[in-house]
Amino acid sequence: MNRVYLDWNATAPLREEARAAMIAAMDIIGNPSSVHAEGRVAKGIVERAREQVANLVGIERNEVVFTSGATESATLATRGRTVACADFEHDCVYAHQAISIPTAKSGEIEFEKFDGDLLAIQASNSETGISQNNFRWAQQAWGQGAMVLVDAVQSAGKFGTNLNDLGADFLMLSAHKLGGPKGVGALCLKLGVEVNPTITGGGQEEGRRSGTENIIGIAGFGAAAEAADCDQKAGKWDALYDLRNAMEARIADAAPDAIIVGQDMPRLTNTSCFAVPGWKGETQVMQMDLAGFAISAGSACSSGKVKASRVLKAMGYDDITASSAVRVSIGPTTTEQEVMSFADAWIKAYKKFAAKAA
Repeated sequence: MNRVYLDWNATAPLREEARAAMIAAMDIIGNPSSVHAEGRVAKGIVERAREQVANLVGIERNEVVFTSGATESATLATRGRTVACADFEHDCVYAHQAISIPTAKSGEIEFEKFDGDLLAIQASNSETGISQNNFRWAQQAWGQGAMVLVDAVQSAGKFGTNLNDLGADFLMLSAHKLGGPKGVGALCLKLGVEVNPTITGGGQEEGRRSGTENIIGIAGFGAAAEAADCDQKAGKWDALYDLRNAMEARIADAAPDAIIVGQDMPRLTNTSCFAVPGWKGETQVMQMDLAGFAISAGSACSSGKVKASRVLKAMGYDDITASSAVRVSIGPTTTEQEVMSFADAWIKAYKKFAAKAA
């Protein structure tokens, strides 16, 4: 059976550019902290990747701190700060929440004054794809010297995500969402902004994140960031809008009780989250897996847990609906035939569910 991968928001397939950069980096002997020729070659790889990542989000390369991924980046940015965020934030940010920001059923943040010193906002939600567009307004309205952390893990490389344009102080990235390797990411921070290091020791990354750099992973990250930037500018993600909408239209036509979350909101063009109340999300995932399609019932960090989606509950959906949602996320190499084959398989399973529920 030919498998169809429709879970790009969990992790994107490794890009050939990233694979080639990683293979080349494997032959580098030196430690990037060493001053000899071999060390300088290794350091050059790290700095080249730093520039590639910086270019993706429109900043200078000395504003990029390499980490093991978004979870570490979130911990680094929030350490020692009172964090305000919506309840639909990714677990890596939500774990540090001190103040809860109200959320409308549309998925929009309802801003109000708060006493914290760090406002964390997802550019785009990993489960629903719903995007926020109020970063500068939020910074001005909340004021009081608060800083802004933007989770750009899902948006970077898909639509314009520039740290300065967003008015952010921090911006989080993860390589494997861009087609890079797993286990490497970055915290981008505006010049003049500092962090309280969580990993101390040798003073790498200008003292912000000690430890010998993961040269192989960083090389892959840089190559993926550069390729993602090219794809974005070429409109490859914009082209997914019609494909995603056609799939949703087919599903809605066959399943009138299906709820398509955020259908009328700005969303990532590759993401569709929908629910048939009473049809468990994990059941759908297993049925589609047996049919040859990889989808999810939430973010990869929370999938596999039999409970209602915290994201949908934060948006005001009841437990039954929040337990019934699945996510389909596609990419530039996904074909129309793959998407429509999935829709047909899902509709076939849906009809069986509806017949039993009748």
